[in-house]
Amino acid sequence: MQTEDHVSVLKNDLQKSQGEFCILIGVTGSVAALKLPILVSQLRLLSGVDIRVVTTEYAKHFYNPEEVSTKIYSDKDEWKTCVVRAWDTSRPLLFCPAMNTAMWRHPITAQQVSRLKEFGYVEIPCIAKKLVCGDEGIGAMAEVSTIVSVVEQYIKKPDESFQKR
Repeated sequence: MQTEDHVSVLKNDLQKSQGEFCILIGVTGSVAALKLPILVSQLRLLSGVDIRVVTTEYAKHFYNPEEVSTKIYSDKDEWKTCVVRAWDTSRPLLFCPAMNTAMWRHPITAQQVSRLKEFGYVEIPCIAKKLVCGDEGIGAMAEVSTIVSVVEQYIKKPDESFQKR
């Protein structure tokens, strides 16, 4: 299936969503993907949400898809970039960086995060802690409770929250 077809299928499926608020979680091959099952289960506790996941094959090495209680879209190619390019910019897009400390401190990362913010996307900042790779410092994905709390703000007042960007 072509990348454009993947995006089209995803858009159509999300439009058929039964929930009042659609949440699409993009997951890459980062160790932070370990948190996906917990994140999905915590987001499911919010009322009026319909959750879907777009994942890379590499991300599946970090979690068991059977533990994720929602629809998962997967492809060997990383076509999430196309989903973001096709994103309706009147809707909120939240991103949660996750990487080791050396990667986080690299100037390219700062440029990329800055660029995403220029587009109006909202960063849920990474945190400092001992990372799986052994580094101690900033780069870990925000705690699930923090992510859920930020998402909840957009569900309660989606128009107002997004206009704050």
